[in-house]
Amino acid sequence: MQQRIPFSTYAVIGTMLFGIFFGAGNLIFPIQLGQLAGTNFWSALIGFLVTTIGLPFMGILAIGLSGSTGLRDLASRVHPIFGITFSLALYLTIGPFFAIPRTASVPFVVGLQPFVNPAQAGLWLAIFSFLFFAIVYYFSLNPAKIVDYIGKYLTPAFLIFLFSLLIVVLLKPMGTFGNPIGDYKDFAFMTGFKEGYNTMDALGSLAFGIIVINAIKRKGITDTKAIANATWKSGVFAMGLMTVIYGLIAYTGASSVSVIGTPENGGLIFAAVAQHYFGPYGAILFAIIIVLACLKTSIGLITACGEFFHETFSKISYKTFVLILCLVSFIVANFGLNNIIQFSIPVLMFLYPLAIVLILLGLSSSLFANKKEVYKVSMFLTFFVSIIDGYHALANSIPGVSLSFFESIREFYLLYLPFYEIGLGWILPALIGAIIGLLWPTRQR
Repeated sequence: MQQRIPFSTYAVIGTMLFGIFFGAGNLIFPIQLGQLAGTNFWSALIGFLVTTIGLPFMGILAIGLSGSTGLRDLASRVHPIFGITFSLALYLTIGPFFAIPRTASVPFVVGLQPFVNPAQAGLWLAIFSFLFFAIVYYFSLNPAKIVDYIGKYLTPAFLIFLFSLLIVVLLKPMGTFGNPIGDYKDFAFMTGFKEGYNTMDALGSLAFGIIVINAIKRKGITDTKAIANATWKSGVFAMGLMTVIYGLIAYTGASSVSVIGTPENGGLIFAAVAQHYFGPYGAILFAIIIVLACLKTSIGLITACGEFFHETFSKISYKTFVLILCLVSFIVANFGLNNIIQFSIPVLMFLYPLAIVLILLGLSSSLFANKKEVYKVSMFLTFFVSIIDGYHALANSIPGVSLSFFESIREFYLLYLPFYEIGLGWILPALIGAIIGLLWPTRQR
């Protein structure tokens, strides 16, 4: 008999899921999108929501409904070597190499750095990030408590402070929408779509899916159908909350240009908005919002990565991995936010097409009976597009990086591969790969 699950369970787990996802990037990217999109606000926002709401939700479902026990299990349907390699690359990206260090560097840069002597910024970053990761380390030691820490305490506190600002913005708008800037003039939807990559949420969803499933099991829910039911309902709750908040934050940015201008990044925009409404207390309010946002996300990421690495390398304890992850993240955070973002973009452009195709295959696996050839050929052809996307982003991020062979391939893609110029060149190869895999003769045993 399927277990009956009260709404409060969906709400708490959904709040936890929202808390893990919604970090500093989820605050600073949509507010800048709103400023740049201007009158093309809705098109840009919808594109942004596809990658920050649609794809992460499908990622959670792909883990929960495909019958896999986690990312490695799902990716191993391509090949066991791909399973471990892709999983390691993804967990290192959303973990100690990029996403976790960013949770410490962002609140420092946009919340605290304006108040310290520029000559001592490096020292204060080291002090702040050390204290930050000491707190994260303490709260990450017991993964069974993650629902309580994030779902019951940190996220509600974060939402109270955030809504205290957003409600004032709605009641007293700063101004009207301005003219779209840059690519938002003619390609608002696709620019918003690719901007959503920076949040890393679709990648994170493949890692967070197992946290949701484990949290559901800790609530005493063991029936397979009940777990799947709780997974998608908790996901709907979390993504619905994120949609509302993204819309409000993007609106805040779009309506602010005439009053505060166009600061360099989303963090400075948010800080200026808070100061406009609350004066000197706005800086304190924003600092609280950004620190809470990053703290809860960092705890979720450390927990997810710690559980994965412990499961993969079982001889090393979970607590040891938590310590290692915090130490490495502390070191990387002190390289500075600009360097973290600069080197993360090429990796994201490489991993995202592979992650999206894997999510889609996981969701539709019942249609082709989990036939491995579908996974293999589809991911194989997608790889040849994603590696060029990653190279192009690297060449743009780091001056002087150019390889004629890769440039020739990219020019070929631009000429002959549909949708490549708008960042969706992986669609046709993935589809062709799936069809070839379906037609591929299955070996008789």
